Amino acid sequence: MPSKSFELKNSSSGLTTSLPVRAGTLGPEVLDIASLYKEQGVFTFDPAFGATASCESKITYIDGDAGVLLYRGYPVEQLAEKSSFMEVAYLLINAELPTARQLEAFSHSISRHTMINESLLRFFNGFYHSAHPMAMVSAVVASMSAFYHDSMDIHDPRHREIFSHRIIAKLPSIAAAAHKHSVGQPFIYPNNELDYCSNLLNMFFAVPCEHYEVDPVAAKALDLLFILHADHEQNASTSTVRLAGSTGANPYAAISAGVSALWGPAHGGANEAVLSMLEQIGSVENIPKYLAMAKDRSSYFRLMGFGHRVYKNFDPRAKIIRETCHEVLHKLGDENNPLFELALRLEEIALQDEYFVSRKLYPNVDFYSGIIYSALGIPRSMFTVMFAIARTVGWVAHWLEMVSDPAMRIGRPRQLYTGPTRRDYVSVALRRG
Repeated sequence: MPSKSFELKNSSSGLTTSLPVRAGTLGPEVLDIASLYKEQGVFTFDPAFGATASCESKITYIDGDAGVLLYRGYPVEQLAEKSSFMEVAYLLINAELPTARQLEAFSHSISRHTMINESLLRFFNGFYHSAHPMAMVSAVVASMSAFYHDSMDIHDPRHREIFSHRIIAKLPSIAAAAHKHSVGQPFIYPNNELDYCSNLLNMFFAVPCEHYEVDPVAAKALDLLFILHADHEQNASTSTVRLAGSTGANPYAAISAGVSALWGPAHGGANEAVLSMLEQIGSVENIPKYLAMAKDRSSYFRLMGFGHRVYKNFDPRAKIIRETCHEVLHKLGDENNPLFELALRLEEIALQDEYFVSRKLYPNVDFYSGIIYSALGIPRSMFTVMFAIARTVGWVAHWLEMVSDPAMRIGRPRQLYTGPTRRDYVSVALRRG
């Protein structure tokens, strides 16, 4: 039981409510307000849930002031340096790092679920050729429930495990099929002899008429990007997955909802917006002009890839990805990439400007990830899809945590109503105006 409480007195009624203070293993304490409406008849008001703990979770911890990101207690810097995306996926889902045998069994299971049903694959031919890949991915993921309905009992632990492996395995195949449909090329089937990221690159870029060799540098860079994007606490898309899943909806519907939420330019589409911004700036000489525009609130221009809703000093993922960006461009022979050089100069100049420093507007993970994707040959329309592949692991972990909780309840936020008070219907013949 909580040892501390917060006394709240209603100045109108004189009623006093004792709100228990709950403490996690890390982070700020929280007020348990579950009894507030019952005892005081009031709701709390927190637009966009900026100060509300929507759930209890053991998966990911963020300290925005200190620039800390932990997956199940492990610093993301250590995982990025020493681990692999498959190992991180196992960690997020199972709460512990795997033994060598467990990792082998998990990776083998994922590789055996990579193919998608041929009827599902033919769905792509029904999409318009210029459809956004995220629209296709969201639709196909939702449609998976029509193909795997025999293993969707959310109360069956074995069904939950099958779903988890299946969705993680098939997202790259679905993403690659969306890409191939967009460019008018034949679908490439998965190759289970390749690792997760190499397989994805092969399905993206191989064609039936010639041999394709996956560049290990590209596969390594993609693996790192996926680690950094695997989870990020209760962000918009993860909260969407939890809210949709709380209704008891099938897990594919919940993940599809997450894909759709991620599609927003303020969420998963930010790295695409960074490249558009750099192209708009054009050259180093134009940086001062655009920085001045960014400071002008009446200007339409916004500095994309700087600052973060949670991180108030620096994004720990940005430090890692910046070094990888250098490495990838150097090894892939694209170190003179003008957009990358422009990004470096923009970062350097902005971080010497008191306006941005005082507001703690530092580069975030999106600032460099788009440049890496571009260097790997991935088209801009696919950037958010790549994000979705990585984040699916986090979505699955949070969904599993929620549905396996005996105390799970349907999510039902309340509101501050500011509309008309009660009024009676008037026949259309009697209305004036």
